[in-house]
Amino acid sequence: MASVAGTWISISSSPLHQNQATATISSLKSVSLPSQRMTFPSVRLQPGPQRFRVSCSAKKETVDKVCEIVRKQLALPEDSSVTGESKFSQLGADSLDTVEIVMGLEEAFGISVEEESAQTIATVQDAADLIEKLVETIDG
Repeated sequence: MASVAGTWISISSSPLHQNQATATISSLKSVSLPSQRMTFPSVRLQPGPQRFRVSCSAKKETVDKVCEIVRKQLALPEDSSVTGESKFSQLGADSLDTVEIVMGLEEAFGISVEEESAQTIATVQDAADLIEKLVETIDG
């Protein structure tokens, strides 16, 4: 179970999930999000002016695979800390490295990333979220 505290929250499911729902809760002190699944999708809190934004993110397996590809593309040591929150720039990636990472992800996942979408990727989590969206479109 995950808990969130704030003054305002908007929850919407990703187009990746069959049941799409949106909820807005005002004057919130806390909310719990129970999951009946074996794993709970990661929840990202994005602070804004007097509010939090909660979004369900890519599966752990996808994030782990992206972390592995990023480590390989940047020739990082196996024990280096690469997580969903890791920013490519903080890992030492320049613009050419980022292009190579995207190409590696395209090959590994059998997808094609549009240039506009590639430019919005700043973190491992951004990449994993985009990959799941594109894979769902292909499988759709």
